[in-house]
Amino acid sequence: MASTEGLVPITSSFLASYYDKYPFQPLSDDVSRLCPEIRSLANDLLKECPPTQGEIMLVNEAERQPPHKIDENMWKNRENIEEIIFLLERSHWPEALQQQSTPYDAEVAIVFYNLRDKFQNTLKHLESFQSMNSERVFNTVMTYMPQDFWGTLIRQQRECAERNKQAEVDALVSSGGSIGD
Repeated sequence: MASTEGLVPITSSFLASYYDKYPFQPLSDDVSRLCPEIRSLANDLLKECPPTQGEIMLVNEAERQPPHKIDENMWKNRENIEEIIFLLERSHWPEALQQQSTPYDAEVAIVFYNLRDKFQNTLKHLESFQSMNSERVFNTVMTYMPQDFWGTLIRQQRECAERNKQAEVDALVSSGGSIGD
């Protein structure tokens, strides 16, 4: 059994004092000044050129509150990266670009391929990071659990839950579900 010597309760005041040791650079004043200007420009653009059905989804997404938890933020980043990769696939390019009838089209196609490769690499890193952190947290929790029948049962339940979630995702994808779904 793991020793509890030296452990303290993790309270908000404890976390505040811990993170005081790691100051961060505040956002530039330009951010708060430019945000309303950008929002105003976007609203003017939407009035002049009403969005299509697909663009309405993007507008709604941009108006949502950002995730509050790190894990939610990472999942949202993964979703966005997967959507970008999907859109950078050749079959989703405009028809003229797919034909590459001009040298400019060929250059743009190369840029799209390079971007897709960079986003795929980023997605792999993010997936790896999430997986390692999940494993680390689980192993930390397991150090405080009895290493008997109950510990084995918890480990088996976790593995079963992960398999079931993966099966749900696979079924959704095979039935034509979107990345957001």
